[in-house]
Amino acid sequence: MNKEDICFMPAYEMAEKIRSQEITSLEITETIIERIERINPILNAYCTTTFDLARAMAKRADESVKKGEKLGLLNGIPTSIKDLMDTKGILTTHGSKLHEDFIPEQNDIAVQRLLDAGGVMLGKTNTPEFGHIALTNNKIFGETKNPWNAEMNSGGSSGGAASSVAGGLGPLALGSDGGGSIRVPSSCCGVYGLKPTYGRIPSYPRIGIHFITMDHYGPLVRYVEDAALMLNVMKGYHPADPNSFPDDTIDYLEILNEKPKKLKIGYSTTLGFGKILDDEVKNNVLDRVQMFEQFGWDVEEAKIKIRNPDTAFKTLVSIGYAYDLQKDFNNRLEDLSPDLVNTIRLGLDNNSMNIGKAKEKRKKLYEVLFRYFMEYDILITPTIPCPAFKPGWLDSGTVFPIIGKKALNITTWMTFTYPFNMTGLPAASIPSGWTNSGLPIGMQIVGKRYDEKTVLQVSKAFEEVAPWQDKRPKFN
Repeated sequence: MNKEDICFMPAYEMAEKIRSQEITSLEITETIIERIERINPILNAYCTTTFDLARAMAKRADESVKKGEKLGLLNGIPTSIKDLMDTKGILTTHGSKLHEDFIPEQNDIAVQRLLDAGGVMLGKTNTPEFGHIALTNNKIFGETKNPWNAEMNSGGSSGGAASSVAGGLGPLALGSDGGGSIRVPSSCCGVYGLKPTYGRIPSYPRIGIHFITMDHYGPLVRYVEDAALMLNVMKGYHPADPNSFPDDTIDYLEILNEKPKKLKIGYSTTLGFGKILDDEVKNNVLDRVQMFEQFGWDVEEAKIKIRNPDTAFKTLVSIGYAYDLQKDFNNRLEDLSPDLVNTIRLGLDNNSMNIGKAKEKRKKLYEVLFRYFMEYDILITPTIPCPAFKPGWLDSGTVFPIIGKKALNITTWMTFTYPFNMTGLPAASIPSGWTNSGLPIGMQIVGKRYDEKTVLQVSKAFEEVAPWQDKRPKFN
């Protein structure tokens, strides 16, 4: 087996080979480290690496096998952590100069669960400042590039995570999603990303209140089975997170072998309010969604009409950032990203009536989707309105592309993703094709509340008929 094949091997296969010692965790880890050292200077996916720690963890994983000890589900598998999650004793900047020297004293719950299951930590992946935008760039580490075209952005805010997986710099990545931050970069970089139901994966400690009740943790991977593997490890109640709920006892890896006999799938290219959509993306998703009919599932255009939740979403997010960062806004403005500055200003200008209206719109949005899922089992949409693009300079604010005659902006870039953060529903982005210029296209699969099972089963079914993993980015 050549080194590149090792770097692109699915995690579930790595686990089997490590258990049999056909190949050791240390051998896998060293091979991936070697690739990171060669490729990361191009992609800037990792902002902090922990190679010595990874080697020590890999050695322990191999020793556990040799001693016949009980093995964790991720024993010996290399894993990366988004730089928004606390990692004990390891630099955690949250993508901000405000925290450029911060060393946490404990691991986030999800991080600890990955490590307890035997995961080998390769390092921290890059993110925009406090995850405030769905593009990855910050004033400490700079921009994360897209493996399929290094002139393009990786999406965000889990852009480092998506770029690392797509580039073969580790099979498993932990990301977070407050408005599309797992699904957007998954679409841009051509990987699979799952945002579980809000509360499925607990989080603690967390800084501030921005994205409170909307931020979900989840996996970014190349194989649906690997997402199921990570979900098995991270899910379940923890008393430190009041929004987490008890383990559903489902083995998500095992249920992938099942296909629902009957499903009613609706699809939409607007959700009732989206006005901007690239033709290549639209045509690809409309073509691909018909593939579900071969499983005997009903597929039709969705009867769904959402009233534009843009203002409500921006209000709820901006007041959180304004509350968290007002002091730094007044005293360290030059250290903040310009898009984040605009978000803080919006939050400071809001009043209690605007906040009340935003909460009411959020409630009505959930009611619309509740009624939709009384009739349908799954909702399919494009993940994002266009493929990855070349953004503007960080210091001058983000420059979004024009599709047709309309320019995207921060929220229209996330048209199809943020409604499902406001409602807490499980949603995944799966690669569905490629543009003529060779950039990935993502298709979003949304399920009922608490129904990751069906989202994963539908994802696995699509993966079987439209696999993408044979495509690998090329680097000089």
